[in-house]
Amino acid sequence: MEQSESLVYHKPVLMNEVLEYLNIRPGKTYLDVTFGTGGHTRAILEKEPTCSVIAFDWDLDELERYGDPLKEEFGDRLTLIWGNFALLYKLLKKAGVSSVDGILADFGTSQIQIAERKGVSFSRDTALDMRLSPAHYQETAADIVNMMSEKDLRELFWELGEEQHARPIARAIVLARAKKRIETTGQLVDIIQKSHPGAAQRRGIHPATKIFQALRMHVNKELENMQSFLAAAVRVLNPGGRLVCISFHSLEDRQVKQFFRDQERLLTLEIITPKVVKATPEEVGLNPSSRSACLRVAAKKVA
Repeated sequence: MEQSESLVYHKPVLMNEVLEYLNIRPGKTYLDVTFGTGGHTRAILEKEPTCSVIAFDWDLDELERYGDPLKEEFGDRLTLIWGNFALLYKLLKKAGVSSVDGILADFGTSQIQIAERKGVSFSRDTALDMRLSPAHYQETAADIVNMMSEKDLRELFWELGEEQHARPIARAIVLARAKKRIETTGQLVDIIQKSHPGAAQRRGIHPATKIFQALRMHVNKELENMQSFLAAAVRVLNPGGRLVCISFHSLEDRQVKQFFRDQERLLTLEIITPKVVKATPEEVGLNPSSRSACLRVAAKKVA
């Protein structure tokens, strides 16, 4: 079946590496907990015509838009589940599945979500929301910047955004909101640019990048969800099954790396990739967003 011309597809990263490290085998069941536009799921189903895939996504719009056509194409080999991967065990149990033979998690935010979700992109002036799944969370980025204390904002920007200028930016936000509630991305970007040292002369990364990253991660509880997912993934993985994780910044990658090491010490997992796997120069040339992708793999030990 040809992909619909009306749909815009996010280009999945490290496709060849994912297929290699998942170790896809005939008749086995694989779990893609970050379905997105279905690129990795499609590749797994096409790689081995007798395997099946269970795909999660917490964005119901994306799951219906991109999952339904794939379901028509692959039929019973594909199961679609709407939900947060932090609830992996609960969602699988509800679907009547006790274990799987391999798990893929791509923790990156797709360009489609950045473009379509309100408040996620600093290049468009929209409501300061940032919830990637509004059905799962109530607190918005606007709530955070208008209610959180200056100290907590400073710590948030430093810890989740690794922003060196967290102090003056947090101070500027508090001063600005005392005059008028901050409601849009445009307002926040203006505050950041005016308070960020050297922002006018800065090239490359936009001065709002790390602040928006920190807010998005906090709103969507991204690191907390990752931790819950990783613990559940070990529980549902069959012996010998692979857990493949793709991260896009140091905080995520550090969490995966440390989790794998801890589990290896507990004799639960065996690390398959001693060093992080990066995109090839050829892939980076074709898909620049793959430049920051970090892939790590571990296998559940056979008793």
